Amino acid sequence: TTSIQRLGAVNLAAVDEFEEQSKRKENLDAQHQDLYAALETLEAAMRKIDKETRSRFKVTFDKVNGDLKMLFPKVFGGGMAYLELTDDDMLDTGVTIMARPPGKKNSSIHLLSGGEKALTALSLVFAIFRLNPAPFCLLDEVDAPLDDANVGRFCRLVSQMSETVQFIYITHNKVAMEMATHLSGVTMAEPGVSRMVAVDMEQALAIAE
Repeated sequence: TTSIQRLGAVNLAAVDEFEEQSKRKENLDAQHQDLYAALETLEAAMRKIDKETRSRFKVTFDKVNGDLKMLFPKVFGGGMAYLELTDDDMLDTGVTIMARPPGKKNSSIHLLSGGEKALTALSLVFAIFRLNPAPFCLLDEVDAPLDDANVGRFCRLVSQMSETVQFIYITHNKVAMEMATHLSGVTMAEPGVSRMVAVDMEQALAIAE
């Protein structure tokens, strides 16, 4: 009897409240299940993206590294250059350029001269460009920091690349101008009046001969 008295008054609406709360629980459980399923889908997508990213990065890295190893010795007439990962995790790693021109023992690009850095950077840019080459490539005074010897190397690189890509380059260097097949320039015959001048070098040489 004491136990029954402790229960207190009978809640006649308990059955209805139970049914209402049960429905609410079912609704919340369904939402929780939907959220859990969505979370699993997102995590699976993230794992797939991470795997694909690692794979694509590795393939791209190896391709660029191979082209850099091939282009650098052609530019410098020897030596070697390669890319090195700074971390084992492909998603977080950085990339270091290791370059050794012929006759030098330098290991990092930071220890090279300004001209050597510029040529090494150009080798890397062209190696990346070869991944998905466009019909033409525009260069804007990239030979400005180079001395005459390095300009010659730059010209060799562009000449070799021009077998598959048409180059349009802006330069003030006479050595670089000599390798062009077409020259276009701006002249000011009269003060304040600019005029475009274009020369087909092969045609000009034929006329001169």
